Amino acid sequence: MFDRIAVWYDFLNHFLSLGIDRRWRKKLIRHLNIQSGDHVLDMATGTGDLAITLAKSTGCRVTGLDVSEKMMDIAEKKTRKKGLQGKINFHTGAAEQIPFETETFDAAVVAFGVRNFTSLEQGLKEMYRVLKSGGQLAVLEFAQPVRQPMKGLYSFYLFHVLPLAGRIFSGDKQAYSYLPASIQVFPQREAFLNILQGCSFEETHYQPYTGGIVAAYYGKKPAK
Repeated sequence: MFDRIAVWYDFLNHFLSLGIDRRWRKKLIRHLNIQSGDHVLDMATGTGDLAITLAKSTGCRVTGLDVSEKMMDIAEKKTRKKGLQGKINFHTGAAEQIPFETETFDAAVVAFGVRNFTSLEQGLKEMYRVLKSGGQLAVLEFAQPVRQPMKGLYSFYLFHVLPLAGRIFSGDKQAYSYLPASIQVFPQREAFLNILQGCSFEETHYQPYTGGIVAAYYGKKPAK
């Protein structure tokens, strides 16, 4: 599915979020303590927006991992265009079986991809495994507002406007019907923090953005 919509993915992300998605990624990164010498895993990297923002803003090394090769083809082109080939590399792989050694990365991040994991807990446990002692985790994901009128407006947009716009531009009905359905069933706020804690992460907390339509979740692997 993601291979099918790869060529439209960036345009629709920015168009349907009115460009606010760029701000969300920058906020996520500012909350982390990423140093220029750090090595960061960008899980479900897609077309590489978060990986590129990370490398440009912190100078760190980024490894992007995704199951969609066509998405990463676009990510590699964007990386070359920005002259970041030496800072970012991409690999094909799934969250449930990350193809890297234990304690490889200083931080692991996921932007709008964790709800696509085949097994949420297994993917989180794998990210925990590849993090170094004291390593940071950050997850940016869509949420559902709890207060009106934002709750009603967002629900109408999510289930009516977004699928129609996505279908018109990309021609893929399934992909943009899948998006609101996956948001609806994803564990929200404290429920997701409980899952992080069950996967051994500590210091877990979250921050809502833009009236609660997005949440940034944070945790750490305990230091030895």
